[in-house]
Order: sequence, then structure tokens, then C-alpha cells
Amino acid sequence: MTGLRFDLRDPPPGAAALRAEVRAFIAEHEVKWTPEVRARSWMGFDRDFTRAIGARGWIGMCWPRPYGGGERSFLDRNIVLEEMLAAGAPVGAHWIGDRQSGPLILRLGTEAQRQKFLPKITTGEYAFCIGLSEPDSGSDLASLRTRADRVDGGWKLNGRKIWTTFGHLCDWMIALVRTSPAPEGGSKHQGLSQMLVDLKAPGVTIRPIHDLVGEKGFNEITFDDVMLPDDALVGQEGAGWAQATSELAFERSGPDRYMSSHPLLEAGIAALRDDPTAATTLGRQVARLWTLRSMSTAVAGMLQDGADPVRQAALVKDLGNDFEQGLPDRMRDVIDTDAMPEEMRRMHAYLTQIVPTFSLRGGTREIMRGIIARELGLR
Repeated sequence: MTGLRFDLRDPPPGAAALRAEVRAFIAEHEVKWTPEVRARSWMGFDRDFTRAIGARGWIGMCWPRPYGGGERSFLDRNIVLEEMLAAGAPVGAHWIGDRQSGPLILRLGTEAQRQKFLPKITTGEYAFCIGLSEPDSGSDLASLRTRADRVDGGWKLNGRKIWTTFGHLCDWMIALVRTSPAPEGGSKHQGLSQMLVDLKAPGVTIRPIHDLVGEKGFNEITFDDVMLPDDALVGQEGAGWAQATSELAFERSGPDRYMSSHPLLEAGIAALRDDPTAATTLGRQVARLWTLRSMSTAVAGMLQDGADPVRQAALVKDLGNDFEQGLPDRMRDVIDTDAMPEEMRRMHAYLTQIVPTFSLRGGTREIMRGIIARELGLR
């Protein structure tokens, strides 16, 4: 069983000072956040707050300075992410760009793409979304039908993407599309490429999808003869599948995969601090949280070292989703809803409705377990 090591990492130098700085910054802003905003966690979208974070140098922290980055470590970045998630900060306006779109452009983009996009991600001017899922494709992402065909002056894009988080609020999408047919008898993963798409371009139609709580975080996006320039291609033509799956290691391993319900856990601990009957349940949740944190930090260290921890990231996501999805039920096990303090009750109500989505974003539980099973030699 190779490739499933999680080597513990020590805090980076200056970790305590950085954590204190972030907490002081959050204290200036959190007085405006309702319990529902805090319960949204990284699904809250606030461009003004994102610009304030960018001004502190906390977006693109690991990127080179010429592109607006801070040349800090992945472990430093993890500290900022943890503190934002712990507070339930509305960080969605930069989350995708900082987490994966920016790193993809940094790693595989042209110099012109780096100069154009990365500095504007770090300041919060550009918000990115991900164009992967499509109608009728389910979890079989390689069956996608959105096409980008070469034409004079660039590419012509046609097709649809669905479940696009923040698509109606974002400026750009990195879309996985088919640029050539899959070879007969070959793998359908061939012939896929990644494209930069301006979501305000003619021919782009965005239709929000309302979720159970009445919000429209997801979207269906249609492309009708959308013209893309020659330089819309990210990385190599035809290498999109490998690029996209490698990119998912950034999406699946971070603290957002086990801390989405964290403000509710903190509220429960505060409400039940003197209740000995709740100690066992709360203790188990805290122990699980710290185990997942150690695993996630280990993956951050692997990314810092230039590794590609796809399998470890899948395991963090699967176990983390199980943990954060179960927190509303665990809280209800130890305190009746009517007995919860008002802020806790409002967070609990929101999370109870929204947690089923947690195991869908970033790849379904079945896909994660398939990746893990292959590593264990079970398939």
C-alpha cells in the first residue's frame, strides 16, 4: 500500500504571530456576520471582504511576488484558511481562484496568462469558477459534450455546464471541454482541454439554480457560439484530463473539506461547556477534527514539496465530508433544538438543510472511494 502516508508537519516559523494577526483582522469584520452567514462558511460571497483580505496579502500567499503573491509556504496559507473557516468568514469571492484556478495558471499557463490573471486574483478583482460537471453526465466527467472548435482567430465554444458554484457572480471560468474526438477504441479521456472563458462574453447564458434553502449558489451555464481567443487554452491541448484531475488535489485536501460546519461545533462547545453528559460526544468530534487537521496539513506539506497527493486528498475529502455532514446530528444528540441558544439554533437550521451537498462538491463520495480503493489494490 504505497502513496497513503501522512507525515506530520510542524507549524511554520511565525505561525503563532500569523494566526494572531488573522484573528485580529476577523474580529474587525465578524460583528456584521449573521449566524446564517457564518453557517455558509466558504460558500459566502463578499467581494468587499475579499478585497480586504487581498490587501493584507492573504490571497495567492504561495505565489511568486511578480504575480502579486507573497512567496509564503502552503502551511502559512493553511493557517489563514483555518482561521477564516473557523470564524465562518464569507470568503467565496476568492476561494476558487486562490485554491485552484490560480495555481493551475501559475503552473501551466503562459507568461501572458500569468501576468493577466494572477495579480487580479490576489487583489480580489477577478473571481473564478470551475466548469466541469454537465447535464446528463453524472459523475462520468469524461463523457462531457461541451466542445471548443478551432476557427479563424481562436476557438468557438458550444455546450453546457451545470452545478457551477458562484457562476452568476464570477468573472472567469476554467472549463474542461472537448477539443478533438476521442480516438475510436481509445480512452474518452483523450482529446480534452482546459479553456479560460470570460463569463461576460457574448453567447454566455447563466441560469441560477435555487437550492433547498432558497439560495442560488449553483448555476447552469450555456455556451452558444462563444468566441474564445487563441490564448484561451490553458496548458497543452488534449491534456485537459490529467491537468484537471491533478488540480483537484488542491480542491479536495484543504480545511474546507472538514471545517464547513465548524462554527456550529464551536457554538455547541460554548453552550454545553458545563454539561458532563455532552462531554463524550463533543470530545469525539474534537478528536476527529484534529485527526483530519493533521491529515490535511500533511497534504499541504506534500504540495509544498511539489508532490501530487491525489489519493491522500481523496481520503481527506471523504472522511472530512462524513465528519462535517454529521455535525448537525451530533449536536442534536446532546441538545434539543429548542434549547439551543438562538445563534446556534439558526446555524443548525441552515446546516441541517445544506450539508447533503457537501459530499457532492469536488467529486462525489463514490468517486473518492473509487480512487482510494485503487490505491489499496481493491479494484
